[in-house]
Formats: sequence, structure tokens, C-alpha cells
Amino acid sequence: MKEAFILHQLLQRDCVELINLPLSKLLLMNDNQYPWFVLVPRVNDIQDMYQLDWSQQQQFLNESSLLSELLMQLFNGTKMNVAALGNVCSQLHVHHIVRFEHDKAWPKPVWGEFPAQPYNEEELKALKERLLPALHSITAQV
Repeated sequence: MKEAFILHQLLQRDCVELINLPLSKLLLMNDNQYPWFVLVPRVNDIQDMYQLDWSQQQQFLNESSLLSELLMQLFNGTKMNVAALGNVCSQLHVHHIVRFEHDKAWPKPVWGEFPAQPYNEEELKALKERLLPALHSITAQV
């Protein structure tokens, strides 16, 4: 019997769950200063991409690339930052952050620059209404 996927407690605390893609869980970082999303493969006990099997690596890359393209289209960003650090939260997760030349932290990384500002209910609802239909339209492609 397959073991149920467990999302790391730090990701549960800091993020809002949005949707499951074929391999990954898509999360929204609860910080309204940046369009900041986190993609987590639903595979337990994985810290680094090389630990996924070959087909999972390919699927994860496809999901990450499609997500990156979609986010840049929706938010019209200057740059898409994609990063997997894992120094604090060891579960494999990849940040997808749409950056703008006018954002608070530009051109520095967003980590630790400013305290997070959580979404309010209206902001969260508006973001989901904008993002989820587009995500549903691409899930068949991944």
C-alpha cells in the first residue's frame, strides 16, 4: 500500500494549498508582496531532485516550466526566479517567484529582506479566481 504524502510542517505553516498537479502540490507562499508559489513533488522522504526517479524528474520539470510560463503571462513580470534551497525545510520544494523591477526587494533575493505580509481573505479570493482557471486549463498538458 502506498504511503500517504505528508507536507512538511513549515510549508503547511507558511503556505496556502492551491491545487494538485499530476506529480506535485502547488502552494502559495502567504506573502502578498510577491506572486510567490511553491511546487512540491508528492513523494515522501525526498530532499533533492536527483532522488526522484527519472520519469518523476521529467514530470517535475514539465510542471515547473509550465507553471513558470503561466505565472509570467498572468503577472507580466520582469523575471521569474526559480530556486530550490532546502536549508531550512529539507523536503524538496521549488520556489517560483515572479519578480518586478518595482518590487520591494528588487534586485535582491526576497528571502529575509522584509517580513511576510499575509494575504487577507479578499486578496486570496481574487488571486485564486485569477490563477485557478488557468491552472486547470494546463493540468491536462502536464
